[in-house]
Formats: sequence, C-alpha cells, structure tokens
Amino acid sequence: MKYVVGYRPDERGADAIALAGVIAKTQGAELHLVNVVHGSRENDPAAKKQALALVPNMVTATYSTRTAESFADGLIATAKEDNAALIVVGAASNGLFKRFTLGSVANGLLHASPIPVALAPRGYNRRDPLTRLTVMTGVREGWQAVLDVGTTAAGRRNVPLRLVSLVEIDQLEQENFDLDHALSPARQHANTVLAEAASKLPADKVTVTLAHGRNIEEAVDGIGWKSGELVVVGSSRLAENHKIFLGSTANKILRSLPVPMVVVPRDFVRQGI
Repeated sequence: MKYVVGYRPDERGADAIALAGVIAKTQGAELHLVNVVHGSRENDPAAKKQALALVPNMVTATYSTRTAESFADGLIATAKEDNAALIVVGAASNGLFKRFTLGSVANGLLHASPIPVALAPRGYNRRDPLTRLTVMTGVREGWQAVLDVGTTAAGRRNVPLRLVSLVEIDQLEQENFDLDHALSPARQHANTVLAEAASKLPADKVTVTLAHGRNIEEAVDGIGWKSGELVVVGSSRLAENHKIFLGSTANKILRSLPVPMVVVPRDFVRQGI
C-alpha cells in the first residue's frame, strides 16, 4: 500500500509528512513524497534531503519532483500512477493552531480527487501510531462507503472505531419542539450503522455517539477527542461519482476539528486506507 504525500519545504509539508507517517505506521504503507513544481522552476536539491529527514523511523519513503499545472493536479496524477490508497496534505498556514483553514491545494483536491484525501491540522507533529478512528455517519446517501473505509482501517490497525452522528438542533427547532423526538431518526440510523460495524469488528472495539448542539461546531466541540485520533467523513451527494466534493456539513466539521480528517470520495469502493 502506498500514500502520496504533498510536500513543500515549509510547515505544511512537515505537517503532511507527520500525519502520513502516523497513518502508515500500523499499516506498513510506503510514503511517496511528491514536490510539485511548475516547469519554469528549478528543482531544489536540498528539498529531497530535508523531506526524507522528516519521515518517522520504521516508515519507508521515496521522494520525487513532478512538473504540473497545479499542486493538486500533480498529486492526483501521481496517486493514480501509484495506485495509491491515500493523498495526504497539510492545511493552509494561516489557520488557527490545531484548526483547519483550506488553502488552494486542499480545495483543489477536495473537489477533484478520486482517492481519499487526508488533511493535517496546522502544527501537527504526532509521532506515535493512531489510537482511534471516528467515522461521521450521516443519514444521507454515501454513508456506506465511509463506514467501509472506517471499519477496514480500524480492523487492520486493531484500534477502536467510534461512530458519530451529528444533529444540528437549530435546524430542527419549531413550535412544540421535542428534542428526544427530533433525535429519533439519527439515533435509529446510528444503531443501524453500529450493528453493521459490529458484524465486522469485535464488539468491544465499536462504540456509537449521538452528538447534538445548536450548530455543527458546538456538536463537534462537545464530543471529546484523543490526540491520536483520525476522523473519516464522506463527500457531498453533489459530488461526481467516485470523486470528492466537500459539502456544507463536512466543511463545518472541518473548521471545528482539533484532529486530522480523511475525506472519502462518493461511491468509493476500494477497501481501507
């Protein structure tokens, strides 16, 4: 298994390598560090040495420079050639510490990639392996692909899988509002997803959480996060088949997360990351 890592000789490049190393450690995956340049730019011979020095011990990595019209295009083309399971990039450098701000590279990937994309928060420097996977299980079409990726990834790494269903209360408020009744469809869906996940993983490795707040950001903040956590979400139903398109809910989740996130393309059928 191979992961393509978008590298630039800056903080974002270091964040991406750190996250790729953490995800790869318990998977035995190989990293392909890719520095995408425009044709008029000369290669920096020091960049390869600098990039490989950031790779954690016990993780195999190669480095290459690729010429392309855009950083996102170069990463997608390389990932297709490598038959990669994942593309990993860092968030924009002007985001708040441990929060996400999407730059042009991430935006390009999140509207075109046929391969799952992992986003590292600014300042991400973890070295230890993952400790838990959290899958956001929305009720809309496409949740099955996200669940398949999450259960497979958790099973391979022997880490707990947490299933989270988010409910935005402000969207539900009305006359004679009954919170328990309003949460019932989400609770029923969460239990359905839990049963399916439990059929593939040991019962003590799967939990379900129904989180709610006045808005998505409040619901996400109230869940509780581990430093070694990775979140998996799906693409919007507006995405083209087998491609990513980040919907409004996923965007809200992204802005609130203190941990890395993987976005899975619509109708993605390949197992695991």
